[in-house]
Parts: sequence; C-alpha cells; structure tokens
Amino acid sequence: MDLHNKIEALLFWKGEPMTVLDIATALGSESATILSELQKLKENLAGRGITLVDNNDKVMLGTAPEMSELFETLRKEELQKELSKAALETLSIVLYKEGVARSDINFIRGVNSSYILRNLEIRGLIEKVVSASDARAYVYKPSLELLAYLGVSSVADLPDFARVRASLDNKISNQEKDPNESQ
Repeated sequence: MDLHNKIEALLFWKGEPMTVLDIATALGSESATILSELQKLKENLAGRGITLVDNNDKVMLGTAPEMSELFETLRKEELQKELSKAALETLSIVLYKEGVARSDINFIRGVNSSYILRNLEIRGLIEKVVSASDARAYVYKPSLELLAYLGVSSVADLPDFARVRASLDNKISNQEKDPNESQ
C-alpha cells in the first residue's frame, strides 16, 4: 500500500489533527517524506467529499467545502430533535463531573459515547477543553449556555450535586484500581 494511502487511513482512524512528526513516528518514516506524501494525498482527494485540512504543522481529514450547505441543513435538522435518553445520560455525567474524559464517560455508561458527545458539542451544551492535568488530553465540560438554560450559576447548584458527584468519582476510582473489573 502506498504511503499516502497509509497516511489517509491513519488520519481517518485518528479523527483529529496530527502533527507531521506524529505521523512520521507512527508510520516509521521521515518527516520530509511525510510532507511529500501529504501533498500526494491532497492531490488524490481533490474533487472528492473529503479534503486534507492543513494548519501549520497539523493535518487532519475534513469534509470538502462544497459539502457545507448539505451539512448545514443536516445540522439544523439534528438540532431540532429532542435529546435521547443516552444523550441525557451523557449530559448528566458531564454536568456532574465538570471535566470528564471520554474514556471515563464510556466506562460509566458502558458504551462508546463519541457520537453523543459530538452531538452535545454541536448543540452548544458541552465543550471540549484541554485537560488541566495533561495538555495532551481533552475533557468535556458543561457550556455556560447550558448552565444558564438550567438556571444555575455553577454545577454545585445542581440537585444532589455532592452525592451524585461522589458516586461518579467512586465508580471511576474503582475502575482505575481494577481495570479488569469492568470486563
């Protein structure tokens, strides 16, 4: 398989921006070679629904600008739907944890929550921010708009905040003590 096809697969799998150095390391190649192959990938994607988004030293796959009108229509339709039970469950975890990693949300719920988190983010109910404890990781927090909508000035004002937060913290810390327990 050509190197630019491997880069495409890697970027698709990762689903977020990667540095040229990260790509080179992952594929066991030189940065200069990766830069050359990224150009080939960009040319191969021309005229398709996917494009290579390049911002300084980071690259990722994105949708072609020509698709924006379609996606705007779909986004509006999606935003008009009511939240599912799964979305409300995920939103509750984000509210009560106020800075929770996707892996912890997945553990608490027992399922992959990526799609739901994306939808909650699109709706402006949560935001993805860099973790205070690890600059390479992200956590999800409730948005100010959500707190305003709920009529609370902070998450501590939520019903049974201390009890629910302690319960969630306990579940996560038990998982960290015995990661095989969830299997």
